[in-house]
Amino acid sequence: MVVVENLTKKFKGTLAVDRLNMEIPEGEIYGFVGANGAGKTTTMRIIAGLLAPTSGRVLIDGIDVSKEPLKVKERMGYMPDFFGVYDDLKVSEYMAFYAGLQGIYGAKCIELTHSLLELVRLTHKKDAYVDTLSRGMKQRLCLARSLIHDPEFLILDEPASGLDPRARVEMKEILKELRSMGKTVLISSHILPELSELCTSIGIIDAGRLVASGSVANITEKLSQSGLIKIKVAEKEEEAVKILMEMPEIAELSSVAGVLEVKVNGGEDVYVRILKTLVGNEIPVVSFHPEESSLEAVFMKLTEGGDQNEN
Repeated sequence: MVVVENLTKKFKGTLAVDRLNMEIPEGEIYGFVGANGAGKTTTMRIIAGLLAPTSGRVLIDGIDVSKEPLKVKERMGYMPDFFGVYDDLKVSEYMAFYAGLQGIYGAKCIELTHSLLELVRLTHKKDAYVDTLSRGMKQRLCLARSLIHDPEFLILDEPASGLDPRARVEMKEILKELRSMGKTVLISSHILPELSELCTSIGIIDAGRLVASGSVANITEKLSQSGLIKIKVAEKEEEAVKILMEMPEIAELSSVAGVLEVKVNGGEDVYVRILKTLVGNEIPVVSFHPEESSLEAVFMKLTEGGDQNEN
């Protein structure tokens, strides 16, 4: 669906995006993760056709965004990280205005407005003025606006930014519905746990480069070369410590409130070997709990020490 090839963008000598390559298959909800200044928003604006790259290209359904921007925009909906709403319009008037820009009028406009407001849970607000809406409602209205021409591909820049917990849950449910409708979605967010729950795959950008891309599970698995296991034994703790410290895979070991915290070098095969060794030496293991790598931990590991630019 979306192919980004060797994308580079410079601003007055500052390298914001550095030879970035990325693919988003059709039907994916692709989470784009990056710290402020990593190049995330710049990349999304180039994909949306709002900013010209210094070099490289973006293809959407095989169409070059730079060469045929109007053709691409027929297939694309863009929701920026600011509202861009008209406060003196009612919700229904606001939707009718943007429908008119797409050449949609009359009964078709009314039907479309109703269906989109129903999708974003704003039907009850159709006669309310935009400036009376909460932040979450304005975000959902902007999303409805971006769907007016029924695009195949959506770009959502920080759609959950500044929302309260209830509004974030509502936005997440709407995005799940969009995926069930066959939409391909590129979404950026700093709320990493929600990206891991919502997205089918993610890309992590740092200093203008894509440092990881794939499913959350695959990325965390690849980076799990070291981990932490919490082990509780009913007795023979000193013997367990001695056995563990003789194993070359053990990096660090400490006892916290009767629980052994073991840092290991390796993945699941090492975990299995450690448990087998303890049980084989008749150590009564009560619990054996490897801590899973979170998306936040992966993000911090991949972007540690990275330089940040301005965009």
